[in-house]
Amino acid sequence: MADSDAKVDGFKAAAAQAAVELVKPGMRLGLGTGSTAYHFVEAVGVLVRNGLDVTCVPTSEATRSHAEKLRIPLSSLDETPQLDLTVDGADELDDQLRLIKGGGGALLREKIVATASDRMVVIADASKVSETLGSHPLPVEVVRFGLRATMRLVEALAAEAGCEGDIRLRSGQGDLPFVTDQGNLIVDCAFHKISEPEVLAFALKRVPGVVEHGLFLGLADLAIVAGPNGVQAIRRPGA
Repeated sequence: MADSDAKVDGFKAAAAQAAVELVKPGMRLGLGTGSTAYHFVEAVGVLVRNGLDVTCVPTSEATRSHAEKLRIPLSSLDETPQLDLTVDGADELDDQLRLIKGGGGALLREKIVATASDRMVVIADASKVSETLGSHPLPVEVVRFGLRATMRLVEALAAEAGCEGDIRLRSGQGDLPFVTDQGNLIVDCAFHKISEPEVLAFALKRVPGVVEHGLFLGLADLAIVAGPNGVQAIRRPGA
């Protein structure tokens, strides 16, 4: 691992370690997906080994597998439909705690789990904070049927919402497309600048072939961000 990568990974671990202090005995906890959430799951695993009693719902099969190896008690949203806290990463966030998520392909489950939680906390390294969303491509989960028609409509309605850019089907292994845990596909939209995330979110929801998009608006209450200047907390206005 390069020195710069190791430094960023250290920031991710620091944010995760700060977030784990929010975990209390008896909590119903949502476990996020991705490289930063990985550190949080590791930290929860340490607490469990030391006797902490929690029930956790993973947001992806990858997180489920990781948590199982750490012997973290797991449940599902069918068994535990209301959660106290979800801690997850983000690909990008602004000062209003509007997020872009889904770089790891788990955006649908992540959004369902976050919505089922009393509180969502985001953990990230400082490079993920942006003045305006869009520097990270926006993932959009779509069904397989009518893919090209769906992509054309996404492009058209996004343009009406003031967003234009390259829209591509995400690649998986070999020549195959990436497939989500729900069996759907992901298109990544390189809009570069999303001036009005709420307008774009509404536009994308109008596309029948869109299952969900990676704009997480009004869901995160707190972000714990770590960087060269230490760990800081960013709270959503009004939260």
